[in-house]
Amino acid sequence: MKREGEELRALRSEVRAFLDAELDPDLRARLRRGEFPRRQDLVDWQRKLCRRDWGAPNWPRELGGTGWSDIEQLVFLEECSAAPAPAPHVFNITMLGPVLVRFGAPAQRDFWLPRLLSADVLFCQGFSEPGSGSDLASLRTSAVRDGGEYVVHGQKIWTTSAHYADWIFCLVRTDPAAKQQRGISFLLIDMKSPGITVRPIVSIDGRHSLNEVFFDGVRVPAANLVGEENKGWDCARFLLGNERASIAGVGRTRERLAYARELASRTATGSGLLADDPLLRAELDRLEAELEALDRTQYRLLSQQDAGPAKVAGASVLKVKGTELFQRVLHLLVQITATAGLRLPADEGFGADPREPLGVAHLYSRAASIYGGANEVQKNILAKHVFDTTP
Repeated sequence: MKREGEELRALRSEVRAFLDAELDPDLRARLRRGEFPRRQDLVDWQRKLCRRDWGAPNWPRELGGTGWSDIEQLVFLEECSAAPAPAPHVFNITMLGPVLVRFGAPAQRDFWLPRLLSADVLFCQGFSEPGSGSDLASLRTSAVRDGGEYVVHGQKIWTTSAHYADWIFCLVRTDPAAKQQRGISFLLIDMKSPGITVRPIVSIDGRHSLNEVFFDGVRVPAANLVGEENKGWDCARFLLGNERASIAGVGRTRERLAYARELASRTATGSGLLADDPLLRAELDRLEAELEALDRTQYRLLSQQDAGPAKVAGASVLKVKGTELFQRVLHLLVQITATAGLRLPADEGFGADPREPLGVAHLYSRAASIYGGANEVQKNILAKHVFDTTP
């Protein structure tokens, strides 16, 4: 195991005690079953974290955050995953908040940061478009300045939570004549604005969490521009590179692996319990060993002070290996559940059998190697930083 100092051990114990006292048992049970948290779950949990002053682990203390180091953030997120409990709201806290801290005008920070922290508004992310996913700089959604407003036309896709989000932060093209990255801006757009249409995407798991968002002449106040016009790519790069403390997903995968062991210990076979099967035990131990190696690697990388090419390449290693391990564990869970995990949810949801949601969770896990930077792109980054021998 990792050797943690006294302060980290104390923080870990404090987080565990908080989770035991504050995490709703029904929410914990639903997350263990592999279900998505609901909107109200996220709002309620974010507010509980705020009351404990843990609502923004990655923000500076003077702006309402914890001021924690990357390692301290990781300890907190590991314990949330182990419970399991929701992390702080990913779009409000992990993504948009740090962008506003870095690039936002003082008035924007004063207005938005308290509202993001308390979940008075929930944001979603408008980056990907049809034909502009991994090649994000090729996006075509346009924003044309008209006096004190921008007029937005275009489409976003794979937009998680857009069906219940209050606002969306978007990358839009404000200078079509400029080099791709140079003509992009970062806008905050009210989802209730006239001209916005949200259409659901039901994914392979039969559930609705993704959406298409259409903008047809949507008027956005110019005051909602974050950073400088045509320099939104700087915001996007900062946002996408600001998830170092959780990119490997070790805590999430470790919780799922522990659940696989638990289910195997309760599953009867013709000759005893599934947990006694030597082939299954070998696979569980193999995954445990690989996960421990990944955990040690992420601690080593997060402890490095250098932010140069080696750390960039290291983040790609964590993303690729972390998502591959997560998918292998979810696949093993489906094998353990047998036919019980092959059912899609009815209109009223899943039945009482806790194995039922695991099949659809496995299907949804296939996207883990795509979102957050496709693994193929991460491997290209690795090739560039590790194997490039160009003089």
